[in-house]
Amino acid sequence: MTETMTGGCQCRRVRYAVRIADDEAYLCHCNYCRRATGGVSIAFKNVTQADVEWTASPPDYYQSSPIAKRPFCATCGTPIGFQFLDSANMDLTVGSFDDPTRFRPTSNFSIETALEAWMDVTHLPGKRLDEHAPAVDRWKKALGKLPD
Repeated sequence: MTETMTGGCQCRRVRYAVRIADDEAYLCHCNYCRRATGGVSIAFKNVTQADVEWTASPPDYYQSSPIAKRPFCATCGTPIGFQFLDSANMDLTVGSFDDPTRFRPTSNFSIETALEAWMDVTHLPGKRLDEHAPAVDRWKKALGKLPD
């Protein structure tokens, strides 16, 4: 089912609306994506550029290699995506969607550079934000509540 989904950066200067036809997304493990995001991998949703409407300020772009550029917000630093210079498609970062819960990973890309220790972390213990008193105290002091 095709639906229009919204997203953008943390400070909300860069916003988009995009038509989405399926829930498939992927993880990229390449060295360029790792360095560009500071993460061990990055989750992307591939879309057609023509289906993306920048509804607030458009993103800034950084040409991260001879073949690609990356949209991001120069104000808050949020990575918004990736696009080859010669493609009609682009990738949007799953984390930049307002509600990323629709998406599910269906593949890994650039597995030759994947950090194997980070591929499956389901066996590790977890902790909820509201169980970590120092963070709760900081958020309540700053906002009066925990963030959404």
